[in-house]
This record gives sequence, structure tokens and C-alpha cells, in this order.
Amino acid sequence: MSAIIVLIGFSLFVALIFLGAYIWAVKSGQYDDKYTPSVRMLFDDNKKESEKDKHKNT
Repeated sequence: MSAIIVLIGFSLFVALIFLGAYIWAVKSGQYDDKYTPSVRMLFDDNKKESEKDKHKNT
């Protein structure tokens, strides 16, 4: 029975370490997307063009 308590305690400790690492990564900007905004203008934007065409026809 004491082995289960030790394993549960150890798993909670490891989970807290991973939670702390995740929070640290988010705060330090690890998940910020700096590439997509710079190439967004290179993509075709067909949705806006088709909406304009719908308004012209009505």
C-alpha cells in the first residue's frame, strides 16, 4: 500500500514539473508564431474575392 502512495506522489511531482515547464514556455514566447504573418500576403485570398463578386451580382 505504501508503494502506491509513493507512486502517486511521484506522478503528481512529475506532472507539476511538466505544468511548470509548459507555463514557462508560454510566458517566454515559445509558442508565438512569427513566420505566418510575414508570408500571409503571399497567399491567395479567394474567399474575400468571391464575397465581392456576390455583392456585385445582386
